[in-house]
Amino acid sequence: MKTALTAETQFADINHNKIAYRRFGEGTPLFFINRFRGILDTWDPLFVDALAEKNTVILFDYPGIGNSEGELPLNIFQVAETVPALADYLGIDKFNVLGWSYGGLVTQTVMFQNPERVLKTVLIGTNPPGENKIAIEPVFYEHALKPENNLEDEYYLFFEPASEKSRKAAKESHDRIAQRLNRALIPSTTELFQRYFAGSGSFKEDQLNFREGYKTLKTPVLVISGDHDISFATENWFPLMKNAPTMQHIILNDAGHGPQHQYPEITADYINLFLHK
Repeated sequence: MKTALTAETQFADINHNKIAYRRFGEGTPLFFINRFRGILDTWDPLFVDALAEKNTVILFDYPGIGNSEGELPLNIFQVAETVPALADYLGIDKFNVLGWSYGGLVTQTVMFQNPERVLKTVLIGTNPPGENKIAIEPVFYEHALKPENNLEDEYYLFFEPASEKSRKAAKESHDRIAQRLNRALIPSTTELFQRYFAGSGSFKEDQLNFREGYKTLKTPVLVISGDHDISFATENWFPLMKNAPTMQHIILNDAGHGPQHQYPEITADYINLFLHK
């Protein structure tokens, strides 16, 4: 069986651009939707492979990112169009979606724009639509906008640097990811950063009122957070919880913005239970 470390990169022709993707595993299709600066190989392979045991995993690079041609759109709606377009290319009708960080914003857009196709949604380390009370902490910008991030940066960006347990997990995850990662493909320019921020801004404007849409949403949603997320504060979800009847929220202790990399197997277990119950 192919794995995160062995699955070949393929290309889909979408809007006259070659979009890089990998497809492996067994079961209902599950699209992985990338974080800020994320590419095919910035997911922890242990986490991905645990999900591939019960799902057909589909990893992909946004237009203009990683191995994909084109240009990353400034509007979150245009970024989100890549998912159903890739599903069409692959002959997939209905599917599940999983998004991390910026990818969680894209994922929610896909979910609300394609209610007849998205079966279930998993959101990791991300924000709900619209205005949120707790802003990104300054330490995020100190580390996230460097041309290249090292392990020390990752302690702050994705884990809980004050916790020895979290730092140990960070090193282990970093080493697993490094087995296939080509760092030269990771977005590193101010111009690309601004494109991500523009997309995040359009999601925050919430012109189609997705935030209100959670009240009547039929799609089951699982939110997974670390208890101290410097990027998208866990607490920003709390005001929605009583008004989102299909939502569940799991908070992992002593963890940061990337709880699925600190706890790859238990997080995958939670997700598999949610997707297959």
